[in-house]
Amino acid sequence: MIPCHRLNDGYDLPAIGFGTYPLRGEAGVDAIVSALQAGYRLIDSAVNYENEGAVGEAIRRSGVPREEITITSKLPGRHHGYAHAAACAQESAYRLGVEQIDLYLIHWPNPITGHYAEAWQALVDLRHSGLLRSIGVSNFLPEHLSRIIAETGITPAVNQIELHPRFTQDQQRQVDAELGILTESWSPLGRASALADPAIATVAEQTGRTPGQVVLRWQIQLGCVPLPKAASPARQAENLAVFDFELDDAQLAAISAMGAADGRLFNADPASHEEM
Repeated sequence: MIPCHRLNDGYDLPAIGFGTYPLRGEAGVDAIVSALQAGYRLIDSAVNYENEGAVGEAIRRSGVPREEITITSKLPGRHHGYAHAAACAQESAYRLGVEQIDLYLIHWPNPITGHYAEAWQALVDLRHSGLLRSIGVSNFLPEHLSRIIAETGITPAVNQIELHPRFTQDQQRQVDAELGILTESWSPLGRASALADPAIATVAEQTGRTPGQVVLRWQIQLGCVPLPKAASPARQAENLAVFDFELDDAQLAAISAMGAADGRLFNADPASHEEM
């Protein structure tokens, strides 16, 4: 049984999820079915992943009751206008084949275009209407969070950000925690680039676990929800087997010490990045 976090809106979110980018088509459906049957109950998608249909089909084929699964999707930047955001969320529900999306996020703030507060108001209203259960954001910096909270009075339940050993996001995690926002981690393993680091290899040897399991456990002990993606059933099962051991303070510190200010995987600073 995967433990859960209680969100600020009263709903629960599994402590680990399954990332679906770039799983698409029949192969994507098979991989997502495998993940659900392995025990994942949080599935992360997005309009721009172009796989909401595959996610919905996998949920129907999996045999896992719908009410046990938390489905996430994300609003792209090209639909940040209020009416466009509302229509886009409805289309997401149609593609997923569900009456309600469990968690819907604004994918990026796109601060140059500057319509993210309008998009947030649309999500707030769609939550009131029942189309969305929980709402949140992705890649939002403190100033973006401050603006949408000030303008709507509604605090996101989740902020999904890039977070891995080479980019530890200490300040953003602290802001999220102070606001009562749960931090989710995309690319939690650093796209495997960090797994060969001697610090992680040492902790893996000390614990008798794989480097990937060590990094995911580090994420969980930070209080974050990692969203690893794996197509193979063996790797899916490996990534789930992280709730029966703990890292000590020295091991946590050794992994956190790998972080760098310029540790992003690619040049996508939310202060300027425009994702359409």
